[in-house]
Amino acid sequence: MIANLTQNDCIDSNRAHLMPANLIVRNIDENIALALKQAAAKHGRSAEAEHREILRCALMQPARRPVAEILQTMPNVGLDSDFDLRSTKS
Repeated sequence: MIANLTQNDCIDSNRAHLMPANLIVRNIDENIALALKQAAAKHGRSAEAEHREILRCALMQPARRPVAEILQTMPNVGLDSDFDLRSTKS
């Protein structure tokens, strides 16, 4: 039986992070599973905790800044002509 969902029945994406989720990853190559276990041992945690940390680092990166914003933070260090390699200065 399929329930008829209304807009009120949908998960609020702002609150979804409050609910823990379980993930099952199947058909992992043995070399990848071994590498995960080795990395976990190196960091002193379980393979499950290592997996969570890898996912967190990969997916929870800060938002990228626009190039224009980065350029605005650069200091003014001269005129454009100072950097023109095509000009012939004598």
